[in-house]
Amino acid sequence: MTQRLPPSLTPLDTALAALLKGLDPLAPVQLPLTEAAGCIAAGTPLLAAHPPRDVAAADGWALCANDLVGASSYSPLPLATAPPWVDAGDAMPAGCDCVLDADAVELCGPLAQVLAEGVPGQGIRRAGGDIDGGTPAAAEGYPVGPAALLLARAAGLDRLSVRRPRLRIVNVPGATGTMHLIADIARAAGLDVQTHEASARDAASIAEAFDAPTYDLLLTVGGSGVGRKDAAVTALARRGDVIAHGLALQPGRTAAAGRLGQVPVIALPGSADQALAVWLALVLPLVDRLSARLPRRRITLPLARKIASSVGIAEIGLLVEEHHAWVPLAVGEWPLQAIARADAWLLVPASHEGFAAGAPVDAYLMRE
Repeated sequence: MTQRLPPSLTPLDTALAALLKGLDPLAPVQLPLTEAAGCIAAGTPLLAAHPPRDVAAADGWALCANDLVGASSYSPLPLATAPPWVDAGDAMPAGCDCVLDADAVELCGPLAQVLAEGVPGQGIRRAGGDIDGGTPAAAEGYPVGPAALLLARAAGLDRLSVRRPRLRIVNVPGATGTMHLIADIARAAGLDVQTHEASARDAASIAEAFDAPTYDLLLTVGGSGVGRKDAAVTALARRGDVIAHGLALQPGRTAAAGRLGQVPVIALPGSADQALAVWLALVLPLVDRLSARLPRRRITLPLARKIASSVGIAEIGLLVEEHHAWVPLAVGEWPLQAIARADAWLLVPASHEGFAAGAPVDAYLMRE
């Protein structure tokens, strides 16, 4: 059955510009490390050198390398007293600059002899070797990843300063699977996600689900079309302002955009492919503005075959990387298996007819 569309389609760029107007980055918050993962780093501190002093990198005997010249199993070096034993992570004793394995020192009662030479730094982790003094805990404007958390924990931090938009998702009955898809993607992107199920598909029930203490961005999922049971846009009109209903975007033409006061609102279609396309093209730029995220990384590769597109409609294509080239999986209409397989996506502007085979194109990774 042919999908009913809104009477007019707003250009994607026009809708996005209206939503971004007056939208400022959020103030940073301090979050425990377990909650900061995926959030955008903001004003992270400079770390002190780690380790703060030389420490043993392995269990063994702490010695001075210059005192061991010539020592071997054929010519053992006798010692007046047994050298100190250190475990990995222990601070190095004064005057010691190497750690020898357990079998490199032979003990016989009160006597000790060394059976091997050592070199300065052997078996030692130097002061500042893991973290140079003045290293930031995380890269400003980028997601906090496992490596940044490792540095923070090594430096003894238990919190990081991040920007974490609060996202409320209202599910219109009938779009539960798509709602979970968007919620999972949003959580992976570091957002603070709260979900709510509207009690019914009518405008009053959907509008009632807008009520919540505080959020920075609101999404509805389902009911964004013009069918008799589609009421998400009517609910938005009752509580706020509708900027656009119907986008010149494929997939995603039945989406809507508006505001509740200063909070941007996007009404996502209930179909998974359309909702995901609107998330990529319209919601992610809002998330990036709220998070003060620096530009996302794009990968440039040649197209394995051409992409054809209709002028006047922005289209999003899904890509998979094969043999150092982008292979188009789907453009305009996306099977679920294409969504699951895609490595990246690209936007074909409304002014373009597509891209020729072999043309280098910029694509954004689906998972960073």
